[in-house]
Amino acid sequence: MTEIILMSDPKVAAVPVHDVDEPLVDVRGDSPLLVDARKTDATGAFAHLRAGVLDRLVKAQSLLPNGLRLLFVEGYRPPSLQRAYFEEYASEMRALHPDWDADRIRTAASRYVSPPEIAPHSAGAAVDLTLVDADGHELDFGTRVNASPEESSGACFTGAENITPEARAHRETLGAALTAVGLVNYPTEWWHWSYGDRYWALMTGAPAALYGPRERADRA
Repeated sequence: MTEIILMSDPKVAAVPVHDVDEPLVDVRGDSPLLVDARKTDATGAFAHLRAGVLDRLVKAQSLLPNGLRLLFVEGYRPPSLQRAYFEEYASEMRALHPDWDADRIRTAASRYVSPPEIAPHSAGAAVDLTLVDADGHELDFGTRVNASPEESSGACFTGAENITPEARAHRETLGAALTAVGLVNYPTEWWHWSYGDRYWALMTGAPAALYGPRERADRA
């Protein structure tokens, strides 16, 4: 199995950011994407993405087999929310592994939640999504969206072997469409794809990230 580079890897943080200053746009507006309500927040932040990322998702949807559509679950997360998510999961790791030092806790936590200072979601560059059929029913991907490694026995990893052939085929279908439009997957989470962030830049060899973390109130 190819070695997985985690968000906590210093190589990710070392990527420079040359923000192109694209706006955060609401995917619930003039776009053909279906938006799930499970991550709805009071301000609607979850439904925002950088304009360039949304354009690529719309293109990816057009590449899917007939009858399938993307189901958007979550995009932008304010840095404060990302920090809260990370600390919550790190606390769970500390409780499970009281003998681990801080660096090991940070590495383990980053399998599931990005460190807030480099998080693609806080740049409006990442999206959590899945596929639905013509009747709006979610396809089987082997785990629920946002399943943790502990909960799923590692089946949340994109290349996991402990899933059915059907679930693997669905992951391949989703991945083919998103890869074709330039997005990259975070391999510990089959549902997490991004474009323009530091992780994307590292994985594609781009000289810099196009999008850095920002507060939506400043730019939306």
